[in-house]
Amino acid sequence: MANHKSAKSRIVRNAKRNVMNTARKSAIRTAVKKVEVALLAGDVTAAKKALQEAKPQLQRGAAKHVMDKKATARKVSRLSTRIKALDKKA
Repeated sequence: MANHKSAKSRIVRNAKRNVMNTARKSAIRTAVKKVEVALLAGDVTAAKKALQEAKPQLQRGAAKHVMDKKATARKVSRLSTRIKALDKKA
């Protein structure tokens, strides 16, 4: 148990940060899932639009250290590649 005032403040701050980070991760996962659903449906325009909405969330997550920045770049790159491949097919 925390004995110092700063340690007690840290516990409260960590709890708040945990709630924010959990919400941010959830939003990122939902945004990425929308892109993947559009890709599976074969809808290029919806996939492009969903990726444009997911990119800022992914990058913000990387900036806030919720996600690793290289993992974020890899995720965006792979989704973009899949969209381009689907676009060439259509």
